[in-house]
Amino acid sequence: MLHLPYFWDEGGYYIPAARDILLTGSLIPHSTVSNAHPPLVMAWLALWWKVIGYTPLVTRTAMLILAAFSLSGVFRLAERVSNTNVAIASTLLTALYPVFFAQSSLAQVDLAAAGLTFWALSAYVEGQWVVAGLWFALAALTKETAILTPVALASWETVGMLVQRNSLRKLWMHADFRASAITSLPRIALLLLPALPLALWYAFHYSRTGYVFGNPEFFRYNVAATLSLTRFLLALAIRLWQVTGYLHLWVLTLATLVVMETLPPQQDDGSERARISISIQMIFYVVTVAYVVAMALIGGAVLARYMLPVVPLVIILSVSTLWRRLKLWRATITFIALAFVLAWFWNPHYGFSPEDNLAYRGHIVLHEDGERFLEARYPMARVLTAWPASDEIARPWLGYITRPMRVVRIEDFSMDEVLSAAELRSNYEVALIFSTKYEPGPALWDRWRWWTKMKTRFFGFHRDLPPPAVAQILAGRIVFSEQRKGQWIAVIEIDQSKMENAEARIANAASRMKPAF
Repeated sequence: MLHLPYFWDEGGYYIPAARDILLTGSLIPHSTVSNAHPPLVMAWLALWWKVIGYTPLVTRTAMLILAAFSLSGVFRLAERVSNTNVAIASTLLTALYPVFFAQSSLAQVDLAAAGLTFWALSAYVEGQWVVAGLWFALAALTKETAILTPVALASWETVGMLVQRNSLRKLWMHADFRASAITSLPRIALLLLPALPLALWYAFHYSRTGYVFGNPEFFRYNVAATLSLTRFLLALAIRLWQVTGYLHLWVLTLATLVVMETLPPQQDDGSERARISISIQMIFYVVTVAYVVAMALIGGAVLARYMLPVVPLVIILSVSTLWRRLKLWRATITFIALAFVLAWFWNPHYGFSPEDNLAYRGHIVLHEDGERFLEARYPMARVLTAWPASDEIARPWLGYITRPMRVVRIEDFSMDEVLSAAELRSNYEVALIFSTKYEPGPALWDRWRWWTKMKTRFFGFHRDLPPPAVAQILAGRIVFSEQRKGQWIAVIEIDQSKMENAEARIANAASRMKPAF
């Protein structure tokens, strides 16, 4: 896995941006359209490439170091708010949770931002306000959405400062807060201070590009197009699922709810095992709610990796409850760990992103096989394909081929896109088609027309045509095909001699296609 070429958003943005830093020293990428993401992780990768060399092995090792650093933050935070037993178990489950495990070697920024957030929260609950502010600043310079945590905490502190009833102050004030020499207003200022370096980055980005939050299409997709009440409610339900049940996380949260309702606290030497203090729990809840709401409101793709800063908080709270109330808590943690490992390999019967478990490896291997066949047999051909394959065969430094190929790009392999491509078949000789979305097996909700319409309208859902249908519409023949657990790829050679009957074939193929739902 450490030698795999780059996958999806790695090759689409993060690797090109880091490579630009390596080659030109520019923090603003020019080999890809700038999305205004802060450059900390990309600079980290460029440093490793400069010292050791530009290879996937170096890249993935550098990201594993950040993953180990993030797990150390989980351990430290859990130990500070509970005890060593809970810290060990929480760190183990976080490491094995499929999304964290899959992301741990991928060159993306969410896991690193999460790790810095854990270290910041650890300093925060210990009352080390200046240190916490520095960690939060670094997190925001890793990914802009990390600013949500200090802003949420500053808001919570502001409300707590205004509360006068003594019966409510325990929700805000824990021992380290009461012992601190820093009063509420300076603490709030220190929590808001990490917004300053992020603002300076955006000012620098604007001075170089003319855009504050990335190119207009990026802003439209992630912000302007998401401001709909219906979409927000649907995305909110998805986000809640991602922090409580996604990819066997429900095994942990369900066990937690059951023991909370049925079992009293265990006794150690005549006293109850201590729970995480209410004030600390409230901090975890505030940060989690802030992420759930914000990530439901913005972000065109509802990706599970965006929730990595808060899923370990849910894990810590759940593990603490199991340790406190369950005599066989170690056996239960072992069972949950095995369930997480199973989810590395098992693809659920609902839509998910291949980057959330080892399905991403299957995607990469399929594209390696298909694109190497394409390069060997049609090295000079013009190739019809979609992103990310369009980048993979045009940029040899992504690791798939040895020389660039000419690309004719379409958005995907849905009916409309393929029919449009068929009208321009003189522009290409070969088509490289593949599954652009993971397709689970038939499920009950696949019969709900309204759900399909909502997914299509708000979340970019579409169904790719199968290779035989695409070959028929494009008047070609399949010369290579391969599939792995719901994902597939195929190479279609276009028969240019049949172009005179294109309109009749397209109309015939379209009339024979059955609705997908």
